Formats: sequence, C-alpha cells, structure tokens
Amino acid sequence: MASSYKKYEIRNRNPNPKTSVLLVIDMQNHFSAIAKPIIPSIATTIDICRRASIPVIFTRHYHKSPADHDMLGEWWGSDLIIDGTPESELVPKIGRREEELVVEKNTYSGFRGTQLEEQLKGMGVEEVIVTGVMTNLCCETTATEAFSEVLKLTLATDAVMGTTGNAQTPRSGYVLLHHVMGETDGDPGIWS
Repeated sequence: MASSYKKYEIRNRNPNPKTSVLLVIDMQNHFSAIAKPIIPSIATTIDICRRASIPVIFTRHYHKSPADHDMLGEWWGSDLIIDGTPESELVPKIGRREEELVVEKNTYSGFRGTQLEEQLKGMGVEEVIVTGVMTNLCCETTATEAFSEVLKLTLATDAVMGTTGNAQTPRSGYVLLHHVMGETDGDPGIWS
C-alpha cells in the first residue's frame, strides 16, 4: 500500500463481531470475469465472518425494465443486468446460504431505494466490512453511504475488484483492511 494512505489508517483494529456485518457487493455472473481473481479472498472472508458470527449480507444489482434504468441506462446502454437472466444471479462459488439476506438494488448504492439501512439498524450494526465488485462504482458508493450513516467502515482491499484492478483509490475515512484474513490465519478468535 502506498505510504500516502498511511494517514487514513486511523483505526488499526479488527472489526467487532458483535456489531459488524459483512457486505458482499454484486458478486454476480455478469461480473464473473472481473470477480474471478478475488473469489478465493471473498470466500475466505465470508467463511471467517460466519465462524465469528458476523452476519453476511449480499447485494444483487439488476433492472426489470427501462423504467428503472435511469442514468445507468444512459451510461451503460445495453450492458445493464436484467433480472431473471443468468447474469443477474450470484456467483455460486461464493456459497451464499439460503438464510442469508440478499438486498436487491438498481443503483450503485446498496442503501438507496432499499431497506438496508433499516435492516442494519435493526440488527444493531455499527460497522460494515465491504467486499465485492466494482470497487470504483457499487463498492465505493455503498461504502460512502454507510460512512455517511455514521457506520464504521472497513474496505477489504484484497476482496474488492474494479475494472482496473483491486482496491484502486480509496477515499479518506476508509479503514483499509489489506488481507485481514491472512493476518488472522483463518482464526476468527482473533476478533474476540
């Protein structure tokens, strides 16, 4: 990590499993080529969070009709994810469990137009760990809105990917969690 980001690492600590949630952003078949390099890191992160009793929430980005395309339709044209297509489904390799929540969205944000904020408040969540795709769009927008909601924020830099590589350029206020799973050697007991 570049030394210029050191000043943003103001909270050098592990997430509190009692008040944290893992957000797995848009790990869908549509993004499988981009996501392929981080699938092992995300799968490991999901496993460790589950063993630490940290809830795992997935987001799924899709559109039902041109009526919900808004600016994304203008920007992405025919490359939008349409509900009901194989591209709209979550990548099977990440191993979502039936009981785990999926937040459905049609914008870059996991918060806008969804019940995610209310669900997190109802769960007593104070911190989110963000993983998934694409770093510079949906991950960053969701992370920024979480931070704006006064939630502590951790961006798992080895478990996010954008079109030009993982992590890219994070904004200030993000705690960069570079390969936290390697640092714990897969033992969630370190978070207790």
